[in-house]
Amino acid sequence: MAPAPPRPAGRPWAVLQHVAHEGPGSIVGALDDAGVDVAVVRLDRGDPVPSIDALGGLVVMGGPMGVGDDDSHPWLAPERDLLRAAVDRDLPVLGVCLGAQQLAASLGADVTTGAEDEVGPGRVELTDRGRRDPVFGPEYHGLSGTTVPCVHWHRDTFGLPQGSVHLAATRRYPHQAFRVGTRAYGLQFHVEVDSGLAAAWRPLLPDGVTLTDADIAGVEAAGRRLLRRFVDVAVRDPGGRSA
Repeated sequence: MAPAPPRPAGRPWAVLQHVAHEGPGSIVGALDDAGVDVAVVRLDRGDPVPSIDALGGLVVMGGPMGVGDDDSHPWLAPERDLLRAAVDRDLPVLGVCLGAQQLAASLGADVTTGAEDEVGPGRVELTDRGRRDPVFGPEYHGLSGTTVPCVHWHRDTFGLPQGSVHLAATRRYPHQAFRVGTRAYGLQFHVEVDSGLAAAWRPLLPDGVTLTDADIAGVEAAGRRLLRRFVDVAVRDPGGRSA
């Protein structure tokens, strides 16, 4: 792999959104707090996939489509190309749910469909490397022990890209989070869910799955901490500390 050019300074981050109800939630607040300009790109409404040369960072959200649905969603393949280019250039990257699957696929890992859904409020268990990670580790050393509260909503899962760091797991789906380099993260689960996203999701959840106010309060509090740390790590100079 060729040496990565310096990260562009002052360029906006793009948030790629795939469906109306899966917006960035708490992610935008973390970026705003850090003074990062954000452009939300609505691929579901026909916005084009942005050029890598215009970006200072990339966030890719979730959605009900799958990585293999290129025929019905022709933006999926260009999005994977953009993710790979962002990693190659050492730009900050955050992939959430489908975004994590797209990130894994862009780096050569397999994405497959599991035996059962994993949907609703829950937790992920941090791995040994996750407990030392600069984004996830403070949750282990601080408030949450070895687990992080989140919301699950998936059935597809991914293999770990070559050279990545495995950060979190559940018993049902052991590949829940990974890091590539120091500033590219893939999260199968959702920590960005705030009260607004929860309100949009509740009518769409499967029968018997509920998101209580207490569930969302716990996820939102942990998510805001995690996302602030991700942004802090992401805006460091290349070559920052790696677990």
